[in-house]
Amino acid sequence: MKSPLLSLPGAVPAEGVDEGVAAHYGDLFREQRALADGTGFVDLSHRGVVTVTGADRLSWLHLLLTQHVSELPPGQATEALILSANGHIEHALYLVDDGETMWAHVEPGTQDALIAYLESMKFFYRVEVADRTADFAVVHLPAGSIAAVPDGVAVRETPHGRDVFLPRAELSAYAEAHRPAAGLLAYEALRVEHHVPRLAFETDHRTIPHELGWIGSAVHLQKGCYRGQETVARVQNLGKPPRRLVFLHLDGSDVHLPGHGTPLHLAADGPEGRKLGFITTSVRHHELGPVALALIKRNVPVDAELLAGETAAAQEPVVEP
Repeated sequence: MKSPLLSLPGAVPAEGVDEGVAAHYGDLFREQRALADGTGFVDLSHRGVVTVTGADRLSWLHLLLTQHVSELPPGQATEALILSANGHIEHALYLVDDGETMWAHVEPGTQDALIAYLESMKFFYRVEVADRTADFAVVHLPAGSIAAVPDGVAVRETPHGRDVFLPRAELSAYAEAHRPAAGLLAYEALRVEHHVPRLAFETDHRTIPHELGWIGSAVHLQKGCYRGQETVARVQNLGKPPRRLVFLHLDGSDVHLPGHGTPLHLAADGPEGRKLGFITTSVRHHELGPVALALIKRNVPVDAELLAGETAAAQEPVVEP
């Protein structure tokens, strides 16, 4: 779904899974600084929007999600995962309940598979699941923003800002009233700075929540049974995850950033050495320079110098080994 904000001056379209919104509007670092200062907004209207209504919505979702939501107060933001039977991450949901409806935004293009799974689990529960992507657009207001939001819309307020479920027909008018617009690259740079994982970027087909630091923020350890819980409990109580998320400072002299999937090796072994992990997201930050998130084997020493392809990288642990 192509955003009308791609018609704003300087807009450069994003590519890949984020196609449909602007990567930037001509000045990446200015846009980052604006968000860091609490001004402007980010167009996330390409993300899927799913709602769940009905008297049983909270108790029903509580059975399916990794998060404790059976008593979620209206207006309180949370996030949750859906796992496979083996505990691998399949979906990430960013949630808020307004007292009558549970609102969720999800990764672009994942809403159909999510809804299909939810529909298969309805049984006798009094719930209705709907794809509202065509009707609502997600707009992100950064932390510290004093921008007003329309009355009656759902809002997720988190330490990193507010996600507004805006009627899609009002997107252009809202953008005009709350400039400057910041592109997705600025939003991603701050996400990496804050070590926030993203589905299909920091995850692959075998990722478990412990590897990314999602225990606590998206996985509640004292709730009832859900699919994949046995793996979560076993790793939490008896072992360690096989990989861990790290934050990397990259050599700033390289012109090109190492892309998603670039293998990581010990610097001492050179680029032909044994693969220890891979880059998940790399960005250019307005203060930190080129930085990245990566998944590496848990037993890699925290002080080990790494190579991302042929780019030198120094690590900071996000998930402790």
